[in-house]
Amino acid sequence: MQEHILFILIVTEEVTMNTRMPSDPQFNKNYQKLMKCLRLAGLRPKTIDAYSRAIRRIGNYFDCRIEQLTSDQLLDYFNDLLDSHSWNTVKLDLYGLKFFTTNVLNKTWTDVPLIKPPKTTRIPDILTIKQVQQLVAATNRLSYRIFFFTIYSMGLRLGEGIRLLVGDIDSVNMRVHIRNAKGNKDRLVPLPENTLQLLRHFWSVHRHPEFIFPSRKRGLKNAHLVDLPLDMGGIQTAMRTVVQDIGIKKNFMPFTSPQLCNPFAGGRG
Repeated sequence: MQEHILFILIVTEEVTMNTRMPSDPQFNKNYQKLMKCLRLAGLRPKTIDAYSRAIRRIGNYFDCRIEQLTSDQLLDYFNDLLDSHSWNTVKLDLYGLKFFTTNVLNKTWTDVPLIKPPKTTRIPDILTIKQVQQLVAATNRLSYRIFFFTIYSMGLRLGEGIRLLVGDIDSVNMRVHIRNAKGNKDRLVPLPENTLQLLRHFWSVHRHPEFIFPSRKRGLKNAHLVDLPLDMGGIQTAMRTVVQDIGIKKNFMPFTSPQLCNPFAGGRG
């Protein structure tokens, strides 16, 4: 009996906090409007994904009735959300709901003062040069091996490396144009000579007209035919596997700037 009750509780939690698309017609109509507003607002794809996921989750929690949410309802939602998710998710759901309220419902947003994540200061784990050498050497897939070396040698974030295009490489001035970086800002970073040579060799293998790191879904021989860059999930899975194999104990997934910034790459431009 107790096991049956526990099962019901678990299923209920999964239903109330799931992010699947609800089937309610009015919710779907508002959701489609939300997606248009997010796109026209010029937000980054990662932010669009987070905000839209938040609205799906909130919609499921309130049975798609989210047009007239009260402070008490929001208190219940964010309290329950914090039981199973991080403060970062709480903040993103709050920001997503604010965007939805002001841009889709055309209503004035009232701040929710109860949503205040605790202030914490963490020093990230730093990979040593030796550990990065081990990581690169232990990576079997050529695409991932070149990718890991590139983002470390230039101090790039994971998404920045994925989005690198052939036209971003300036071999004359030995620098790389990083587009749509943090804060939707572009920046230039130094291009080490050995990284340039490695990227030239890698491009000669796949010869994609646009992407530096094309998707692996059709193999390297047919990589020039794909229309997407490397998949972030695949990169992270490969990284976790290699880290486990070589026994690195530090927590550095996903990559962050301090963890990847090579002191010999000339800074972050």
